[in-house]
Amino acid sequence: MIDKDLLIKTVEEALEGTDKYLVAVTVSPADLINVEIDSDSNVDIDTCARITRQIESVFDRDAEDYELEVGSAGLTSPLKVFRQYRKNIGNDMEVLTRDGRKLRGVLAEAVEADGGDIAFELEVQTKEKEPGAKRPMLVSRRVPLKASECKYVRYDLKF
Repeated sequence: MIDKDLLIKTVEEALEGTDKYLVAVTVSPADLINVEIDSDSNVDIDTCARITRQIESVFDRDAEDYELEVGSAGLTSPLKVFRQYRKNIGNDMEVLTRDGRKLRGVLAEAVEADGGDIAFELEVQTKEKEPGAKRPMLVSRRVPLKASECKYVRYDLKF
């Protein structure tokens, strides 16, 4: 069985001194390892290969018999760590809350909240009709949310 804590430590050591950071590590009961990293700039194939070699130098494939995948957090992947929220301030995001509301807007602010949660504000555009007005007007407002209240927060891709 793969020691997940040692695996996390190994990846974090490999990322030390770079602008890359660990997003998630999953280890299945069948020893399928998935390491997801992100960066303030970009993640290239050489970084993924270097991390793979680092992991393989610590965990012997013959002894552990594992399958390893190291990759970057994709555009459609939900945000998972605070650093991803901070990096995406000003970007269009899609949020699905646990109570079923789907919101689209610009990530306006993000802070680390108590207990490791992430508090953020999404600036959304809504149509509101002023009393006495003939047509509704677009009004911008900020919606305060917490990551723990959301099923996902991800890029709102528009083509």
